[in-house]
Amino acid sequence: MTDLHSRPTSIAQLREVTQPPEVRLRANAEHWTASLYLRDISPYLTWMLLKTSISANGVTGLMILVGWSTAASLLIPGVAGAGLALVLGQMQMLVDCCDGEVARWRDDRSPAGVFLDKVGHYSTEAFIPVALGIRAAGWPLEFPADFAWTTVGLALALVIVLNKALNDMVHVARANAGLAKLSDRKGEAEPSQRLVARLRRAARFLPFHRLYHSVELTMIAFLSAIAALFLPPLVAERSLVLILLPLAVLALVGHFVAIMASKRVRS
Repeated sequence: MTDLHSRPTSIAQLREVTQPPEVRLRANAEHWTASLYLRDISPYLTWMLLKTSISANGVTGLMILVGWSTAASLLIPGVAGAGLALVLGQMQMLVDCCDGEVARWRDDRSPAGVFLDKVGHYSTEAFIPVALGIRAAGWPLEFPADFAWTTVGLALALVIVLNKALNDMVHVARANAGLAKLSDRKGEAEPSQRLVARLRRAARFLPFHRLYHSVELTMIAFLSAIAALFLPPLVAERSLVLILLPLAVLALVGHFVAIMASKRVRS
């Protein structure tokens, strides 16, 4: 445990305290960008944050604002808005790494921090598809003609949020049933039924169910914006949401079946 007002003497010391093996080796809690490169960068930002009086929850609040800014930037037409969203999506994940590191260094972890983290990710991943629906409708909006595209964006947001909520529903169900908290280990979510397990493994070869995190959504929005340069107006934007929505529904159904077939909801 470190003193609340102490500062690390080196990046190596900061990594030792804030990035223990149980953090770096988490199977599901770490996004691939964190494992790939953000955890290599985050201690430098955490170092600067620790020089201020900002709390871990304050850093999480900053993460929320960056996430909302990511969605808002998609309201800027063309490649400029999508490119800004791509950068801000990465920044949100970087700050998301830092809030936990600040909390671990200052021993400042709390349920409020976990709650705020959930608010940040749920709201960002709801606002982004809403913004994609508005992009598909074109700007400025004309109602009622554009209701169809904004509705597709809202429907996509709803499905994405429901899919995210399923994991939290598992934890709530286990807690209400008096069961132990699930460990974050590989294989914990493996379905016990053979057919479902095979389908789940097959999905790894075409992991469309992973498209609905804010990072992936901003990446494909950027690719769509580039494609739009070579296509008639709004074709790329509208094709994007029309493709994402049915795939999101399929991912939601598959996720539900996988949970029900796993040991996570078994006593």
